Amino acid sequence: MRFLDLGSSVYSYVSVVNSGSIYASAAINFGVAVFLLWLFAIFKRLPCNATIYYARAINLNHHVPPYHDHSSCLLKLVPSVHWIPHALHVTDNQILEENGLDALILIRLFKFGINLFVVCSVIGLCVLLPLNYCSNERSSDDPQSMDHFTISNISGGSNRLWVHYSCLCFITLYGVYLMHKEYKHITVKRVQQLRLLRHQPSQFTVLVRNIPFCDEHKAHGCCVDHFFSKYHPHTYRSCQILYEGKDLEDLLNQAKKLSDKIETLRLRALTKKHVSGSSLSQAFNDDTKIERLEEKLQELHHKIRQTRGKKMLEEKDMPVAFITFSSRRGATLVAQSQQHSNPLFWTTEMAPEPRDVLWRSLAIPYKRLPLYKITVLVAASLLTIFFAIPVTAVQGIAKFEKLKKWFPPAMAVQLIPGLRSTITGYLPSVILTGCIYVVPFAMIGMAKLAGYVSRSRKDIKACNMVFYFLVGNVFFLSLLSGSLLDQIGKSFSQPKDFPSHLASAVSAQADFFMTYILTSGLTGFSLEILQPGLLVLNCIKLHTWGRGKNKNPYLYSLPYYRIIPFICLFILIGMVYAVVAPLLLPFLIGYFALGYVVFIHQIQEVYKTTYETCGQYWPYIHHYIVIALVIMQITMIGLFGMKAKPSASFATIPLLIVTLLFNEYCKMRFLPTFDNYSVQDAAKNDELDEQNGLMESNYQKALDAYCPPCLRPASVNEESSLAEPLIL
Repeated sequence: MRFLDLGSSVYSYVSVVNSGSIYASAAINFGVAVFLLWLFAIFKRLPCNATIYYARAINLNHHVPPYHDHSSCLLKLVPSVHWIPHALHVTDNQILEENGLDALILIRLFKFGINLFVVCSVIGLCVLLPLNYCSNERSSDDPQSMDHFTISNISGGSNRLWVHYSCLCFITLYGVYLMHKEYKHITVKRVQQLRLLRHQPSQFTVLVRNIPFCDEHKAHGCCVDHFFSKYHPHTYRSCQILYEGKDLEDLLNQAKKLSDKIETLRLRALTKKHVSGSSLSQAFNDDTKIERLEEKLQELHHKIRQTRGKKMLEEKDMPVAFITFSSRRGATLVAQSQQHSNPLFWTTEMAPEPRDVLWRSLAIPYKRLPLYKITVLVAASLLTIFFAIPVTAVQGIAKFEKLKKWFPPAMAVQLIPGLRSTITGYLPSVILTGCIYVVPFAMIGMAKLAGYVSRSRKDIKACNMVFYFLVGNVFFLSLLSGSLLDQIGKSFSQPKDFPSHLASAVSAQADFFMTYILTSGLTGFSLEILQPGLLVLNCIKLHTWGRGKNKNPYLYSLPYYRIIPFICLFILIGMVYAVVAPLLLPFLIGYFALGYVVFIHQIQEVYKTTYETCGQYWPYIHHYIVIALVIMQITMIGLFGMKAKPSASFATIPLLIVTLLFNEYCKMRFLPTFDNYSVQDAAKNDELDEQNGLMESNYQKALDAYCPPCLRPASVNEESSLAEPLIL
């Protein structure tokens, strides 16, 4: 009876869900999406925007349609949607070959959502929706209330709840089946991708950190060759010790700026000579400035050569090195074994791709890394707590009855027909989406400070922080602040009642999440493909400092840390509401379908591949989906308890155990393949190279791939002797 009392008190507190808010939100978002997509279709055909919408194609020297579009200006204003069928015809193999396994995982995540929620929608709309609506008890007298279609409309103790339990079992098992199928498929693709990319230098190279200091030679580098020659004599070939290169980088930057300035002055002087009326004194002054700058540039070149000298570098060496081995098998064995009795010395791991390395992070002392990571964790937690303020304010707007109580002048909104539905239905989701937009960028900034050695690890860390932020703020806090605002303290003071509080909140917040899905899907994806920020920047450049210059494409890496957490959040919302409010599921199908088309287009035309982890994002995605399953089951335990069906609550516990056991099985069966590079696969790839005569060439590539940027040949002036060997 305690659950019944709690449920009745909550339902008396929660305001009735008005379908008018959902209609208003759907109409506004649909109109905004159509307008933005129309703008995109027009802007994409304009040659001046090719650097935005064909950035990847320009970078790869592919055919760019706007440069060959000779149609009239009037025809260019007619929108075209040919990009949609083109995106639908792109295959998984094409994405894998052109963009890598990480990009394919992102697209398959959209497919996963479509496959999951299409089946859930069929069950929900054909079985649960009629069952809820035809129940004898009405949760509200309002004929427009959406509660008629939710589990809230089922009377307490009704045997109809066993149908909901059966659907819960089916959705859990179907979700587990899809996750296992996807994990198995991506594991196979990872092994194949590692074989296709076996020429990569990273497969021959090991990153070694915390190298002991040699007191005799007062350096770290001398220890490396001695250690690996002694303990790995058959496979060790060479090492690249790293140096503190901040001073050298500053000199190189100064040299590049001077070189650019000289080139600009030469172009300006050449232009003045061809312009009638220009005086000889002006030309003489320009030549004098150029000569003076060239003298400074030569002085910088001399300083750079001195700094690159062997003796100078030995004084700045760091306890970090890239070790190259003659075979993948040798590198794999070293990377996955402990080198010293003290595990803090000679720590080894497989090196990231050369393009993936964050060189400045390698300068951070290894023993300080835990402190850096704890600091980032605390900062992310504080950001999550800080965002509780706007989220709570958004829910205050969404619940108009509470808004009138807190702010009486809000009653004037009712005087204008339709304004209340617009404010309570559309405005909260827009405000929340706008506030949340800055979070991924804040998290990636924090992840940069954590000292990760590669961009991929930094992005994965940011992906984790963004996901848990969204679960804490957008999901849980929206639930609690929206429907249990006066009982938050009780939720924490009585943890054993948390399932009941969660269940009550979930039942009451279906309307808000419907509008949030509409805003994030229709408006969010439309803005993603339109790229309004780059359009404004490009327009400013065309009319100011960028006029007349060669335009480089706006080429950026695919922001996994910004996309994956939001997709997983909506998978979480869909799973929780699959049994509670099945009317929400068609909105999710539209979200995943639109996102699928948009991001295939973006991957093919806009974003570039800056690194390839061969699928290391998937174990984290799998973990997020398992969390979604667990939250769904905990919610249903509370709901069955509130509905005076404790037997169904207890029957849900085995489902929870099955989900957790499945997760442990995946950790044993699949996760090690993503954490390590198996010796068997490494040996097979070595055999393939030996058969094709590629072993030596691949090894030679690895020798020079990890040269620090400050020691690479300079491109500021080809005639300077910066590319000469290091002086002794």
